[in-house]
Order: sequence, then C-alpha cells, then structure tokens
Amino acid sequence: MSIRPLDLLDLPTIARYRNDVLTLDSARALTRGHPLGAMGLLAYINPARHLYAAIANGGEDALLGGVIHTRGDSFAKLLYLAPSSRLGDAELPVLIEHLVIQAGEWKAFHVIAEVEESSEVFPALRMAGFSVYAWQKLWDVSMIEKAESGTGSDWRRVRSVDLPAVQNLHYQIVPPLMQPVEPAPNHVGGFVYSENVKCYAGITSGMYGIVLTPLIHPDEHNIGQKISALVSSLPDRRGRRIYINVRSYQTWLEPALVDLGAQASLRQAVMVKHLVRLIQEGQQARALPSTAGVQASRISRMDIDE
Repeated sequence: MSIRPLDLLDLPTIARYRNDVLTLDSARALTRGHPLGAMGLLAYINPARHLYAAIANGGEDALLGGVIHTRGDSFAKLLYLAPSSRLGDAELPVLIEHLVIQAGEWKAFHVIAEVEESSEVFPALRMAGFSVYAWQKLWDVSMIEKAESGTGSDWRRVRSVDLPAVQNLHYQIVPPLMQPVEPAPNHVGGFVYSENVKCYAGITSGMYGIVLTPLIHPDEHNIGQKISALVSSLPDRRGRRIYINVRSYQTWLEPALVDLGAQASLRQAVMVKHLVRLIQEGQQARALPSTAGVQASRISRMDIDE
C-alpha cells in the first residue's frame, strides 16, 4: 500500500469525494465547514498550521485522511476520512496509522477521533489502536429564547486571574482518566459565570458556527437560565449557529437543554490513541569502573523484650 501527502495533482480525487467524507473533529466541522471544501483546502497552505492530509493507493481506489494539531497542545485530532462509503476497507487502518505517525512527529501525546456510535469506521479505528474514553452529544441551542433582561451580565470573559479557579473546576469535573487527554485550560479564553467560578464555558468559533464546551459544578442551580443567559449574551454572533458540547461526565445538563428546546445530535464516541514519544537526545548511563567494589550491607539483630 502506497501512502503519500496530498498535493494539487489530487484535486480531481478531492472533488470526487467532496460529498463522501466522514468528519472526525465535530467542533471544527461545525465552525469551519466541510474539510474538503474551499475554506478547508485553503488551510493547508498556511505554514503556521499543523495540518496534514494523505492519500493511499491513488486512482479509483484512493483513500484520503487528514490530521490536525494546534501548536502547544498535547493532543492531535483526526480530521476526516474519505470516502465514507468505504469505511470497511481493509487498508484503512494503515492510512490511519500513517496519520497517527505524523501526529507523533508534532510531539503530540494523544490522537483523538470523534465518531457516531453506529459508524462503520469503529473496527478500523480499533485496529489502529483507538479506544473509547467518553461519549458526547452536540446540542443546537441557536433557537433558545433570549434570557430575561439583566441575566446575561453575570457571564463575563475569563481573565488571567480566573485561570486557577477554572483549572480547579476542571479537575473537579473531568474524570482523572480523561484529564491527560482533555487538559485543563492554560490560557485566557471562554466565559465564567459570577465570581465563584463554578460555571465555565470554553469557546471555539469560526465562519459557520460557535461551539461552547461547558464545565458546570453539580451544586449550581437554575442551569437552564444560566445556559440561556450565556447563549443570548454572546458577542459578535452574526447569525451563526451555536452548539453546546456535552460530554458523558456532564449528562445531568441534558434535561435542562431539553427543557430549553435544544436539539441533540446523535451520540458520538470520543476515541483516543496514546502515543509514545521517542527521546532523540538520550545520554548513556554512567557505569561503575571495573575496579570498583560494592560493600555489602550489614543487618544487625535487635532483641526486643516483650
């Protein structure tokens, strides 16, 4: 099986598969659009991005795949596989492994793929070493009615002084097994509610939509009102659709979203593969000289009077 990077000569293949793609990064798909569309292809010519696509075999039997990494993050994400009509192809795991190797060269420790639980790509991902770590649903909250006057003012942008409290909230809510894969926020971004910082929402935005990832403490009340206030007070919305990503460790938020009239996507599995990063600049351990001796330890007996 021959695998090589995608190039301009592959444009006919890209055009043929444009409507036959499985996206594996939900937030990016909802905010940036189709990975093989015009905007998605323009991203490849940006040298500042860690964005890589490969083609296997070529011709009529070609398989395509992409992987993306944000500089400084400990994880990368599988971006897409194509065609979605051939997810059972016996050679697909080889292509996935090729993309994973590229992520390792970017010094990522993990690779993440988000896929609907009924998808035919599950066997290929498992053969490539991926395991399910969590489940998620993306809720469309674009049509939530505007919150009552004044409630939106309780949400504000995160400031640097808030980071320790936001990180502490993250460690309380995100299970320890997921924390290496889903690290705590380490830069200013998103929104917090009130001064006690028991409600936080990370934000990912693009031309087509906005995705909010909430961390809300179980002790909080009036969850529906707080979510409604957040959605209605988002600045610079410009008619874009808004989604809330709810992971399996926060499913208790879902009844509030149902009451608000939000629409849920099909459940997705968050699959992860852990990578081993090679140490390229190792040092040899110092050995004892051949003439050196090692003195045996002595154990003295101590009598204890009962």
